[in-house]
Amino acid sequence: MIVTIDRLGHLGDGIAMGPDGPVFIPQMLPGEVVEGDLQGDHLLNARIVTPSPNRIRPPCAHARTCGGCMMQHAADDFVADWKTGIVKGALEGQGLSTLFRPILTSPPGSRRRAALSARRTKGGGLLGFHARASDTLVAVPNCQLLRPDLIATFPALDALVRIGGSRSAEMALTVTSSLSGPDVVVTCGKPADSTAQMELARLAEAHGLARLTWNGEIVALRSMPMQRFGRALVGPPPGAFLQATAEGETALLQSVALAVGSARKITDLFAGVGTFTLPLAERAEVHAVESLAPMLAALEKGARGAEGLRRVTTETRDLYRRPLEPDQFKGVEAVVIDPPRAGAEAQTHTLAAAKVPVIASVSCNPVTFARDARILVNAGYVLDWLQVVDQFRWSPHVELVARFSR
Repeated sequence: MIVTIDRLGHLGDGIAMGPDGPVFIPQMLPGEVVEGDLQGDHLLNARIVTPSPNRIRPPCAHARTCGGCMMQHAADDFVADWKTGIVKGALEGQGLSTLFRPILTSPPGSRRRAALSARRTKGGGLLGFHARASDTLVAVPNCQLLRPDLIATFPALDALVRIGGSRSAEMALTVTSSLSGPDVVVTCGKPADSTAQMELARLAEAHGLARLTWNGEIVALRSMPMQRFGRALVGPPPGAFLQATAEGETALLQSVALAVGSARKITDLFAGVGTFTLPLAERAEVHAVESLAPMLAALEKGARGAEGLRRVTTETRDLYRRPLEPDQFKGVEAVVIDPPRAGAEAQTHTLAAAKVPVIASVSCNPVTFARDARILVNAGYVLDWLQVVDQFRWSPHVELVARFSR
């Protein structure tokens, strides 16, 4: 069967029209003519008859087998336009439009956090990412996405798999770059008794791991894995959220700072460990709200240890169950809101009623962002501009910052 790719789906798959409806073909681009065997709504054994001018040679040797990156076969300009189009399409679905600032994309080799899977084997261990739509693990020693210091931790991670992995079940290893060295969180490892914990601690020392957390318990802490947010140094709890790349974090922060402008009193909703709170506190009083107390504790400690910050206050609060009410924004000149992928529909309703002059909205989901943006616009806000940030290079994921004003 021969088909022509009409468009890309939200996961980056090529979509063509078959005899009974849409047909999905991974790693294809619009305009390409493809031949293959139709099975259900997928085209198997796909072969490109006519390639797109936007097709390039993938820069990574693992591109054909690894499921970590979906768009390495597409030119950067095409991906940038595609991701911007995803956001525009979500806004159009809510009857909205705005000025788009040029997209900001993180460079190759910049991902500072990776969630890898691993399994014990007869020969030792297998560490890597899953193949597309498969349980098969693919080793990625020459990954073009991760920072070199993350790739340098692979021998340590392999040693962890040999100690605590199982041949019957996968374990997950999340490794994060920090100023003090790698911060490693292992889940689904074998239970570690006192002997195993001593062995793990020795391994952490030998490989220079800053911290090793095993099945929820810290088993080694050579030095607190610190992150810098503006003038503040923060030691996040194990597994705490961190922006995927330093370059992406900078792009988001600069956009947020531009959005709030000269506001002197700011509320930061879903504040995490202070990604926006602490840099903004260099010029404004900031109230940080977050549901997880350990993250706020890390933020507070970082604020206390930094010089030259304005007043920082914190509040532990589940903003899904108990959104801040309109009267709690009294005197607030700007709000920063950075919710999870589900968005913040309930909080957005109360925020709209509060009539705060400026809102800087950060989102990793264009669809829920557009839904919440519609609430604000209905309440009298103007969507002034939007900045797309692509820090998940070669993936379908999109992040953005938008400015709303009254």
